[in-house]
Amino acid sequence: MAVQEKEHLEDAEFELPETRASIKVLGWLLAIGGAIGTVASAMLIIERVWVLQDPNHTPSCSFNPVLTCGAVMDSWQGSLFGFPNPVIGVAAFPIVVTAGVVALTGATLPRWFWLGLNAGALGGAVFVTWLFTQTTYYIGALCPYCMVVWVVTIPIFVYTTGYNLSEGHLKAPAWLRKAVVESRGLIVTVWFLILAILITIEFWDRWYLVF
Repeated sequence: MAVQEKEHLEDAEFELPETRASIKVLGWLLAIGGAIGTVASAMLIIERVWVLQDPNHTPSCSFNPVLTCGAVMDSWQGSLFGFPNPVIGVAAFPIVVTAGVVALTGATLPRWFWLGLNAGALGGAVFVTWLFTQTTYYIGALCPYCMVVWVVTIPIFVYTTGYNLSEGHLKAPAWLRKAVVESRGLIVTVWFLILAILITIEFWDRWYLVF
């Protein structure tokens, strides 16, 4: 009984300051990040269509042997589910944009929506992390448009999770909720740094090809 009272007290003490500001930040992140992700995904699809029409076409995102989307598009990893991966982005990112715009209007969205968005963002974060490992360690090339999708997907997942924790949509101990909410920016920064360091190490002897 005493333990339950203590947990209840901890939950009561944890309140994210300026909740409205938090939803505004998330709204802008979803709207802008979703829009960027939509454009990057659409460009990948357009480039794939142009390559199919003209096998000699050089995609606009292919600059050199290291920074090229051609090798990624031609790989089996580029069509993991039997269709081009960017199709997922074109379908999913507009939903993210819509959620961001609605959040910016101040409208209240139901818990199930935020949890669904969080689940989708988690799936996206896992997928782009897997794609990172494939392009870096197996394909041996970095797709610029793909990396743009990585850059927007990761913070969307982290900040959506933080918002759901702060609102109680996701149940967790007060200390964990507070740690995640207060460290969202740090989590994203560390995540990016890890990816950047791993890329630098893996392509260390090939960076001369970039210039």
